Amino acid sequence: MSFQVTGSFQLMKSMNRSLILNTIRTNGAISRADIAKITKLTPPTVTNIVNELLKENLVVESKTGISSGGRKPILLSINSSSRYIIGLDVGVKKIRYALSDLNANLLVSKVKRMPPQLTVESFLQVLVQVIQDSIDGMEENKDKLLGIGIAMHGIVDSETGTSLFAPSLKLEGIKVKEHLEQLFEIPVRMENDAKALALGEQWFGNGQGIRDLICINVGEGIGAGLIVNNRIFHGSNSIAGEIGHTMIDMNGPLCTCGSVGCFQTLASGQALRERAMKEISLGKETTLIEKVNSEISNIDGHIIYECAKKGDTLSQQVLKDTGHYIGIGIINIIHFFNPSLIIIGGGVSKAKEFILEPINNVINDRAITHDSKKTPIIFSALGDNGSLIGAITLVLTEIYTT
Repeated sequence: MSFQVTGSFQLMKSMNRSLILNTIRTNGAISRADIAKITKLTPPTVTNIVNELLKENLVVESKTGISSGGRKPILLSINSSSRYIIGLDVGVKKIRYALSDLNANLLVSKVKRMPPQLTVESFLQVLVQVIQDSIDGMEENKDKLLGIGIAMHGIVDSETGTSLFAPSLKLEGIKVKEHLEQLFEIPVRMENDAKALALGEQWFGNGQGIRDLICINVGEGIGAGLIVNNRIFHGSNSIAGEIGHTMIDMNGPLCTCGSVGCFQTLASGQALRERAMKEISLGKETTLIEKVNSEISNIDGHIIYECAKKGDTLSQQVLKDTGHYIGIGIINIIHFFNPSLIIIGGGVSKAKEFILEPINNVINDRAITHDSKKTPIIFSALGDNGSLIGAITLVLTEIYTT
């Protein structure tokens, strides 16, 4: 099952190589002379490293640039198809997984349903299965596999690659990185899904060019990723960003973490579903009942959104209520972190035409300064693949970041 890695991951990690690679990546196509100017490296150093990168096929020479008086310079660009990365987005009900190139383009992507009643052993076996499936699909390109990136819900120790606590799966202490690296002999990088989403948005989505931002992942649960000075902020115990478990109602519903009134019990996709079902039990008229053929337990966020778009009053109202609670969570974030940008991702974010106005209403009513009322609230550009692209970016940051 395992195979020997060529060592290209470690080769790409030297400081000057990473600096030059990232300069080429961020500029698209650039000359050797401009690389030297930007990086402050000497022209001979740039030439030597670029020659290594060309030899390894990581960089290619492309079109010629504009001459400033002499010979037209040859421009360099990243050879995105020279290496591949496997990414996993490990959710509560399913795993999205994909093979990508060095630009995080998803070449092959699949979804596997999560089996019920998982143990640590059976959970690891599921991860092994999807990774092996991706490797098997690579055929002759297996030696070009650079690493595996994993985004997972719950509390993750990114240094050791351990799932400390996955509340919705009722699992804890899973040594994911250790197990997979021993089995596949491939570098593994692992992160909480909301943090990975934030990283993906900063590199490839609506956070590009922003050094400090917060990305809120509103799905079955709620989490947030904090990017501070271009780095993921973890906190001292890896729980930074767990805003889903901040209390906003001391008398609220019971949460999966064991507390009550947590943010995610009122604003997550699960809370949205439960709110709709409660209203139906009180006799409210809605097309949701017809949509699920009277099987009320089959109602989910997607169905609510579809009915809302078709004018169903109840569906629209529960989405607006959800937006209101998201707004409460965001106003707490604004007052505590004062970010320059907040990005909302996850399944609930698809209903932005129903949730954005109540979010903004809360901010306008509650923010304490004029400028804080103007905090930009935008939605993820990466959609359903946000955390998956973020997982892939975990490996890319190792390559490109000095």
